[in-house]
Amino acid sequence: MSTITGASVVDTVDQGGPPAGGGSTGRLGDRLMAGAAKGAGILVIGLVVLVGAFLLSRAAPALAANQANFVTTRVFSVDGGTLRFGIVDLLWVTVLSSVIAMALAVPVAIGVALFITQYAPRRLATPAAYLIDLLAAVPSIVYGLWGAKVLLQPYREHVQDPLAHALGWIPLFRSTSVSAGTILLVSIVLAIMILPIITALSREVFAQTPVAHKEGALALGATRWEMIRTAVLPFGRPGVISASMLGLGRALGETIAVTIILSTLPGGAPWSFSVFNGGETFASRIANNAAEFDTPAKTGAFIAAGLVLFLLTFAVNAVARIVIERRKAFTE
Repeated sequence: MSTITGASVVDTVDQGGPPAGGGSTGRLGDRLMAGAAKGAGILVIGLVVLVGAFLLSRAAPALAANQANFVTTRVFSVDGGTLRFGIVDLLWVTVLSSVIAMALAVPVAIGVALFITQYAPRRLATPAAYLIDLLAAVPSIVYGLWGAKVLLQPYREHVQDPLAHALGWIPLFRSTSVSAGTILLVSIVLAIMILPIITALSREVFAQTPVAHKEGALALGATRWEMIRTAVLPFGRPGVISASMLGLGRALGETIAVTIILSTLPGGAPWSFSVFNGGETFASRIANNAAEFDTPAKTGAFIAAGLVLFLLTFAVNAVARIVIERRKAFTE
């Protein structure tokens, strides 16, 4: 009978373990996977840098020839030989419509995600999740046509007119002469468009809450809602923030639906802070005036607007990443 000494066991383990110094195990699959992951990360970073460099190079000549303040001017005129364009109106409409859409969509998305993962029985939760996810498959142009042709009249009767009558003394809800699509109507449609994105990601995060955390809260006498508030929501907060920022990026860059719904203010029309006013976002301005891209100067002016939207979206995602990292450090 052969015996295995302690030294031979140690030798066997050492021979099959990783090499000294913490290096690679030498397996081909590990090296390929690590290389592919690193290459994908470098590729994405490179694409972002290239897009930013392209926008900056095309926008710089137009910005140098601009006869107005790019940050504070409300005029956006590229006709003729003189360029006078600014982004203050575009920035206001873009940010306001997206923020309102987020304020409407995020609470509903969190509620739906909690209902599907914590309250609904499986026979109801599965089809409900599928139905919510199907909203993401609806094309943007369908949302735009629905908002402009179906939702407009009920919105004016049951939302805009009552709010303007009750809160018209506030500049944000002051009545205007715009009779078609307004910023608030666009925000409602955008909220419906980003709802499935935020719901789906929040649902997946809430479903990953450790069972021990939930059972521990219930064992201590917590109600279902108290368990959700103390165990599920804190665990899922970073994921909800990520999902919300992803939805915000979709709202900021939406083009077709906004172009169809939002009323374009004619030149010289009065501008106000009201959500019942019209206007244009960065994306809709570029889409509405694509036919004017006939000279490098005109094209550069619109590319400059696109550069601002690119930087705005980048800043939103950077802030979200910082918030998530701080939450992780706090919870750890």
